[in-house]
Amino acid sequence: MATGALTPPPTPEKIAETLIEFPDNRLLIDLCGEYDRNLADIEQKLSVQIIRRGNQLAIHGDSAARLEAHEVLKALYERLEGGKDVESADIDREIRMGSAEEGTGARDGDQLEMFKGGPVEIKTRKKLVEPRTDAQRAYVLSLFNNELAFGIGPAGTGKTYLAVAVGVSMFIQGHVDRIILSRPAVEAGEKLGYLPGDMKDKVDPYMQPLYDALNDFLPGKQLAKLIEEKKIEIAPLAFMRGRTLANAFVVLDEAQNATTMQMKMFLTRLGEGSRMVITGDRSQIDLPRGVPSGLKDAERLLDKVGGISFNYFTAKDVVRHPLVAAIIEAYDADAQRALAGREKNT
Repeated sequence: MATGALTPPPTPEKIAETLIEFPDNRLLIDLCGEYDRNLADIEQKLSVQIIRRGNQLAIHGDSAARLEAHEVLKALYERLEGGKDVESADIDREIRMGSAEEGTGARDGDQLEMFKGGPVEIKTRKKLVEPRTDAQRAYVLSLFNNELAFGIGPAGTGKTYLAVAVGVSMFIQGHVDRIILSRPAVEAGEKLGYLPGDMKDKVDPYMQPLYDALNDFLPGKQLAKLIEEKKIEIAPLAFMRGRTLANAFVVLDEAQNATTMQMKMFLTRLGEGSRMVITGDRSQIDLPRGVPSGLKDAERLLDKVGGISFNYFTAKDVVRHPLVAAIIEAYDADAQRALAGREKNT
């Protein structure tokens, strides 16, 4: 019986990899992060494997993922070359936005010509704030380009945080003389009267998110002084009646809890040299049953008015803990199912 030649075992295919070389080993160490945590973050988010070889990084994975990881690592290294740090938020931003920042910017003649063709950065006294999603970037640009802008979407998308950051930046640069931050003092389960202290003590818990944002952007002593001098005001929406807000950056937060009349009152406070931002989440209305939300009415009535910008966020723009996005999507899906059920029964 004739026997044929033995077939050699198949040789495993060479693992596809992309190599990147970094000339400055010190910056490469910063890029990798302590215990290579930055590389691990990129690996987990992009489903790749990154191996360090001297001053090179080898990226393993499918071609699309390798290309994306290459662009992210390159952008982060360029950030380090520019003297900036690399943190988890920066990695998240680069993965979300990619090259979207290239070649776009503010309109010609805008006061922030510096954005033209480059990244959007908001400079405050304590930190540099950068948008982390395309929707956030468009929102920030609209705040600089429009006298009245709306930011509408779920919690955790940076609507209020970015608005306050822009307000602080414009105040520092002298574009406005003061910052005015307001919220409707609408109870979400606990009555105002049950809280101890005078009116300021009762109202301050409702304003706390605005204080938190300001503390991120201004040193404590400077913030206290500006509040004392009324250069920064934080007050309930009801306190805005009868005022004309000129040369100010004005933010109305939690606007879904303003009634139609309150919204009209607030919008008509806009004075010369001022900019106004309205933020809200239509899924978190705490108004009594049957009372329409002023935010919804403003969307309907002002959608076609020139000079007013409407900016919308989704769960994809959530920049808090990843579980927040999952929670929002679960609630949205349930609301859609309930709506479909009601339509089916009618």
